[in-house]
Amino acid sequence: MRSSDSPFLADWFAISTRWLVLVGVMTAFSLGPGLKALHLVLITLLVGWNVTVSVFAITNRRFSNHRLINIAVDWVSSVVLFLVGGGLTGGLLWVGVLVLATAAIYYEWRGALGAAGALILAQGLAAYLAGFDWPWIALLGVGIIATSVLMGVLSRLLMIFVRQNYQRLQASRREGEKRAQRQERERLQAFYSMVETLSASINYQVVLDTTLDLSAAIVGETAAENLVSAVLLFSESGLSIEASRKMPAADQRQQLAGTRGVLAEVIQSGEPALVDQPGQDPELGLLISVRACQSALLLPLRRGLNAFGLMLYAHPDSEIFTQEQADSLQMISHQAVIAIQNARLFQDLELEKARMEEAQEEARKKLARDLHDGPIQTASAIVMRTSLARKMLERDAAQAETEMARVEDLARRNTQELRHMLFTLRPLVLESEGLEAALKAMAEKMRDTYQQNVLVEVDPALISQLEMGKQTVVFYLAEEAVNNARKHAEAQHIWVRFKRLPRDPEIAVLEIADDGKGFDTAEVNSQYDRRGSLGMVNLRERTDMVNGLLKLQSAVGKGTRVQVIIPLSEDAADRLQRGLPVS
Repeated sequence: MRSSDSPFLADWFAISTRWLVLVGVMTAFSLGPGLKALHLVLITLLVGWNVTVSVFAITNRRFSNHRLINIAVDWVSSVVLFLVGGGLTGGLLWVGVLVLATAAIYYEWRGALGAAGALILAQGLAAYLAGFDWPWIALLGVGIIATSVLMGVLSRLLMIFVRQNYQRLQASRREGEKRAQRQERERLQAFYSMVETLSASINYQVVLDTTLDLSAAIVGETAAENLVSAVLLFSESGLSIEASRKMPAADQRQQLAGTRGVLAEVIQSGEPALVDQPGQDPELGLLISVRACQSALLLPLRRGLNAFGLMLYAHPDSEIFTQEQADSLQMISHQAVIAIQNARLFQDLELEKARMEEAQEEARKKLARDLHDGPIQTASAIVMRTSLARKMLERDAAQAETEMARVEDLARRNTQELRHMLFTLRPLVLESEGLEAALKAMAEKMRDTYQQNVLVEVDPALISQLEMGKQTVVFYLAEEAVNNARKHAEAQHIWVRFKRLPRDPEIAVLEIADDGKGFDTAEVNSQYDRRGSLGMVNLRERTDMVNGLLKLQSAVGKGTRVQVIIPLSEDAADRLQRGLPVS
């Protein structure tokens, strides 16, 4: 037994011919002496056989030697029906057409002539035994041969016609398959090209536009003509439409809260949603372009715990979003999330780069101010007093000597200021001896240079747990806060403490406190943007570098306390980020 992917057309022609012959046989029996039991048995057997081969034809299967078996069965059926029907004088003289047609269908004129010879032999023998003369038998043979030739010719023409049509159909199907494969190949090439562009781009807007262009290519050129699409990303006011297609300007300005309807479901579940009649949704209905659409597909833009927003597709055709298209669009959304994340990281790097450049520029300005307000002023005073002392030498040597002592004092003070500035720019003691030595050296220089009392209390075991990078940040935090207190607090004492948090050994606290005049924190913060100094900005930025938390406490007449809470482990950093209590 064998099977095929395509139907056996010859079998269906033979089956159809057999059904026609059966109808003719039943009609002949009915018009003759009537149906007898033997007739019914023969007809039933032939019907059963034709049903069997019909089942095989439906399932595109065949017996081994299928054609020869069919011809043999039809030959036996033709001979038996010829005999039962009365032979040459009966009403089934024509029944030999059955085997002649079957043989002609399977083997064309050769099969028809071969079946005709076998049929002449059987029916001629039956006629001879029934007492018919040779002329009658010869006439029977001529009729059978003529019928077989006719069947052979008709079969030949029929099979040529069928083969030609079948070949044209196969060729058309192959061409259609090639065309579909070519279109799919072109679509995939366009898809991969756009995905490559999406992955390679670090321009935020290019990523969003490429995502929408890629989506249009997925749904097809015809469907894309009426496809409304948009990328909605979270902002401070909710969901903002950052890029769109087929949306009017009024829609592009819309801010959606994302707290009701299908938007809230997609955001909370992180799963895609296909919506009928999206214009009836409480939030999507705010978009004019969506109201005329019959279906909408929403895909969340999420990666891990980071939710960026969602992608919206809407179309007037309610059946436009097939499962295959939904899967392809979801693949695009996954790729878009990665590209958006990369673009945002690049944006953050650019912002960080700009911030660092701004910090460097501010550091240069601060250095210039400090040089101008300190060493430059002192150097100018030295020049003037030296000139004055030189003139005094001519009039009063004793007074000139006193003036020269003042010049010497100014020069010594200027040297100390310059050394202090060099120390704060690059504290070599920090690199060689560590944070504790650097803080104490800073306190000593504050006393020597500015007569400012700075008291240092440090836990040595805590410092040994910090890598050098964090120690450097802690030093500059302390130096910045101490310098701010020296300039503005008018304090007698400044305390620098660096210890573990008593209730949580995984958290350290850097505290800079003074007994100065203090200030109103609310008033200072409200006017900080208009102030020239960036002291608090520097403190906040450096606190972020160690994933810390900055606290400022002050009141007029009660001094100031600056605390920087620094996590010593990832778990502690996570607790700080989540706002859990640490003291």
